[in-house]
Amino acid sequence: MAGKTLLCRTVGGDFFHEGPERRAANRGGQRAGRAGDGTGNGRSECEAMSASSGQAGNGAPLIELRGVRKVYGTGTAAMEALRGVDLRIERGEFVAVMGASGSGKSTCMNILGCLDTPTSGEYWFQGVEVGKLTRNQRALLRRHYLGFVFQSFNLLKRTSAVENVELPLIYRHAGTRRHSRALTALKQVGLTGWESHTPGELSGRQQQRVAIARAIVSQPVVLLADEPTGNLDSARSVEIMLLLRSLNSEEGITVIMVTHEPDMAAYAKRIVHFRDGLIEKDERQHEEEVCSP
Repeated sequence: MAGKTLLCRTVGGDFFHEGPERRAANRGGQRAGRAGDGTGNGRSECEAMSASSGQAGNGAPLIELRGVRKVYGTGTAAMEALRGVDLRIERGEFVAVMGASGSGKSTCMNILGCLDTPTSGEYWFQGVEVGKLTRNQRALLRRHYLGFVFQSFNLLKRTSAVENVELPLIYRHAGTRRHSRALTALKQVGLTGWESHTPGELSGRQQQRVAIARAIVSQPVVLLADEPTGNLDSARSVEIMLLLRSLNSEEGITVIMVTHEPDMAAYAKRIVHFRDGLIEKDERQHEEEVCSP
C-alpha cells in the first residue's frame, strides 16, 4: 500500500482514508481503523488513488501550496485574489494568518478548507494533490480531516449544546457513540454542566466554546479558525485563545487561524502575513514571544 491513499466507501458512509501505516504515524494513530467507526459494518469497497511515492512519503508536509493563484471574474472584471502563493504547514503547528481586508488571507483559508479551488497551482494535503480529487472526495476530506470555527457561532438556536455538537457525527453515521463523543468534546472545552442549554441560555464565550467542541468532535487533523474571537471582548478572547493553544499543544491538532488582531496572533507559534495576494512575511515566534496565560 506504499505510495497510495484510499477512498473507501463503507456500507454506513463514505470517508477519505489513508492506509493504517500512515494513520498510525499521524497523532499517534488515534484515528486508525476509522472504517469501523460507528457504522456497525466493516465491509468496504476501496478504489486506490495513486500519489507519487515521493509526495506520499513520511517527508511530505501536512499542507503545501505551490504557486497557488485565484482569480475571480473574467476579462476586465477579473480580480486576482492570490498571485502565486507558496506555503508549507507541518503537523502540530499553530499558525496565525494576518493581513488587511482584500489581502488574500480568507481566500487562502477557503482553499485550505476545500471550500474553494485554485485557478492554478497545486494544493497538497498529506501527500495527496487535492486538485485531483473529485468533488465528493473533497467533501469527505473536509468531513473527516478538517474542523471549522467561524466568527459567527452558527449554532442552531432551539437546539441544546450537546445536540449542536452531535451534528457533524450525524453525517458520519456515528450511531450510538454520537452522544458520548459530544459530551466528551464539551468537557474538553470546559462546558460540563451546560450540555442541555440552548444558545440563548449561553454567553458569547460559551457559544464559541460549543462551536469549537462541534469542530473537534470528529477528531480533525486540522482546525481552521476564521476570526474566532471577532465577536468577543478582550477577556473572553483570551480564554478562547488559551483553549485553541491547549488543543494544539495537548491534543496535537494543527491550528490555522485568521485574525486581524496582533494580540490574538501572538498566541500562535508562527505568523504568516498576507498583502496584495502574496505572503509578505512568514515569521516563527520564539517560545518566550508566544503569549502565556
